[in-house]
Amino acid sequence: MFRSCSEPLCYKFMRFLYNLKYCLTKLFRPRKHPCKISKLDPLTLPKYVNQLVKPPVYKPSFVKKHPRKIKKGNCPKGPLYFVDISEFTQQVLPKGYPQTKVWGYGGLIVDPKTGKIKYSRSAPGATFEAVRGIPVAVKWRNRLKGKHPFAVDPTLHWANPNNMPMEPPKPWPAFPPGFPKMQKPVPVVTHLHGGEVPSTFDGHPDAWFTCNHKYGPAYKTALYTYPNEQQPTTLWYHDHALGITRLNVYAGLAGFYLLRDIEQGKHGYFSLDKRLNLPSGKYEIPLVIQDRTFHTDGSLLFNSDGINPDIHPYWIPEFFGDTIIVNGTVWPNLNVERRQYRFRVLNGSNARFYNLKMSNGMEFLQIGSDGGYLSSPVELTSLLLAPAERADILVDFSNIPPGTSLRLLNDANAPYPDGEPADPNTVGQIMQFTVPSNASEPVDPIQLPCILNCLPQLTPDAPKRILTLNEVMGENGPVVVLLNGQLWSAPLSERPRVGSTEEWLIVNLTADTHPIHLHLVQFQLLNRQDIDADIYRIKWEELNGMPPLNHPTEVLPVEPYLTSEPIAPDENEMGWKDTVRMNPNQVTRILVRFAPQDIPSCQSIPGENKYPFDPTSGPGYVWHCHILDHEDNEMMRPYKVKP
Repeated sequence: MFRSCSEPLCYKFMRFLYNLKYCLTKLFRPRKHPCKISKLDPLTLPKYVNQLVKPPVYKPSFVKKHPRKIKKGNCPKGPLYFVDISEFTQQVLPKGYPQTKVWGYGGLIVDPKTGKIKYSRSAPGATFEAVRGIPVAVKWRNRLKGKHPFAVDPTLHWANPNNMPMEPPKPWPAFPPGFPKMQKPVPVVTHLHGGEVPSTFDGHPDAWFTCNHKYGPAYKTALYTYPNEQQPTTLWYHDHALGITRLNVYAGLAGFYLLRDIEQGKHGYFSLDKRLNLPSGKYEIPLVIQDRTFHTDGSLLFNSDGINPDIHPYWIPEFFGDTIIVNGTVWPNLNVERRQYRFRVLNGSNARFYNLKMSNGMEFLQIGSDGGYLSSPVELTSLLLAPAERADILVDFSNIPPGTSLRLLNDANAPYPDGEPADPNTVGQIMQFTVPSNASEPVDPIQLPCILNCLPQLTPDAPKRILTLNEVMGENGPVVVLLNGQLWSAPLSERPRVGSTEEWLIVNLTADTHPIHLHLVQFQLLNRQDIDADIYRIKWEELNGMPPLNHPTEVLPVEPYLTSEPIAPDENEMGWKDTVRMNPNQVTRILVRFAPQDIPSCQSIPGENKYPFDPTSGPGYVWHCHILDHEDNEMMRPYKVKP
């Protein structure tokens, strides 16, 4: 097992000063009179008084040699980050309202105002600025010593550090307090979403660890190394602990990881970033959009009344908040100059989809998706993002008159696509852009080339994989949601060969659109096609039995049940993806290559590993729905790459 690297003394000192300041502030903060805590009405919150906060950037420690007490090879050379996972308060609501207790990430940053290095904590966490071809190491440290603020449901398959029974004796208590032995200690494990990384460093759901040294069965180390060999793109990191991802992410455990390619021709590839000359510095801003619900005391509210309480006392199929936060603040405003901006947009919500558009109907350009640049820029007036999807967009404010305010709006139903419309007074609004009345003269936008990126044409060289998305209904709604009808604990069934290219056909037999995410790989969306899902479901269950299943399943061909011609992807979906929307009553086809992005198709050969690491070793990877409430209730399956 790997041992931890020794943190620099300067880091310890800065963290000590930060904690001292935090404790003193908390000690001398005026005490509020006790009052009844109730749900905060989002209509009472003033909008666009918060100014958008751009997440700070982590400052690494550079390890030039191995510390004497660390065995050679256990502490990597090069950029090394120490990142704490802890609880603190943050001003999420407008000033004048109470602060909110959140979970977030802490580490060294460069203060954007003073330029000095300091220790800082935030939710979302600070941004990693990584350079392609230069690996980095991150030491993740769990400092969550208290109880979980939200109800941990013991009837779900979860990390369970205290080895409690999945069905405790009834009657089951309401939350709070719920089951006290379930609430503490808190397991965490961090996943770099979209990263081409070894499975040991992937944040496997069973690789969790607690603050008091309890570990999951897949745990090897909390010192992760990220190779950074893939194409420049917008990645993000978030918690991935088995069965409580929805709770940990909702508490604040997420952040950006921007991978850049800054030098022409370095490491044998063409620099995509350098030749485009895109907006940078203060004109490049990551935006993570999330929905939350609050109590009147500023604390976060997460629904803990299960829809089928005799089966799962605290689990609900999807959580939808009634308030929008962007970069950790409620309905913020951003003052912009009359020029072009680059926004890295992430849907960081647990379950809510967003269909984004500007209030004046203006066009914008999308230049990148989950895994890098698109082949060509795509002009849009609306942008649909499922949970975990990212979009790299350019918005030109040069023609907006001074003194004008624009709003970023959302009109996606929840659940998507056939749920309730977005309330135009609350979750139908995201943030505001204001061109000040004293704005300077406009700056012309950059001229983009017609071709941004050359994507390889993927050709399957392995048998097709036909899989299903299933839902088991109870008296009041879903009881469990599944991949291929199987439980997480069912025998391993997906064993792709390294270097191979597979076509996955995924049949959605549920009523919702599911964002399906595969770890390790970036893939390409081939098409979607309508299918008679009701008949297919009947025939599938006749063949395999009624889900949930804890055994391998038989394949049912889709061709006899198709009802339309294939539907091509949207233009802005024609790039590298790690998360794709799979609509109800459709079969979605994706081309998955178990090789690095930049390998030419002719060089990707089944059985030949082109990764800079061995993807066949370690605990393996997973694929799952990124509606986190679904992921936590069995809609996740393991897979392992074979030689």
